[in-house]
Amino acid sequence: MDSNAWDDRYATASGLVWSAEPNRFVVESVAGLNPGSALDLAAGEGRNALWLAGQGWRVAAVDFSAVAVERGRELAAARGVPVDWRVADVTAYRPVPGSYDLVLISYLHLPAADFAGVLAAARSALRPGGTLVVVGHDVTNLADGTGGPQDANVLLTPEAVVDGLAGLRIRRAETARRPVPTADGGTVDARDTVVVATRPAD
Repeated sequence: MDSNAWDDRYATASGLVWSAEPNRFVVESVAGLNPGSALDLAAGEGRNALWLAGQGWRVAAVDFSAVAVERGRELAAARGVPVDWRVADVTAYRPVPGSYDLVLISYLHLPAADFAGVLAAARSALRPGGTLVVVGHDVTNLADGTGGPQDANVLLTPEAVVDGLAGLRIRRAETARRPVPTADGGTVDARDTVVVATRPAD
């Protein structure tokens, strides 16, 4: 989908397209880190960016949907948290190298070559000692999970993400289960790739 299609999706939604709560794996991965500068790539309406800002991080949130970014601005204003919102296509966006303590890529699904470019830019953006968090629908979700894209070519695996993180120290790389509520009050597990890596401080 291009930016116009996402603009339409956000504009026609009766409420938030995504949850107002941050992703559980983002929360787990950030726990214990000292707040600094953070970059949320493909931030959507900003659920993770807003949460990070509320934890004391200085957050830049980037998305190519101007409608999503405007919704994020409104939510940030309502919550009284500062976020630097930017409308840009993350496949072309190049953050200043070595400028962030935390970089987040959450549920960004692209063809492999495009995703590799975003991952390289994210890796470059890390300061020494900085942390990169990548979360997304895992390819095993097609057969064993629920929701998410149904095209294996845009789904993630821990191994493929790690392959793009040369020079970083891998802290976590796994396919994790994420409970999703069902209409009958139960839950069903989705399967997500979760990778956490840090740039060496020396």
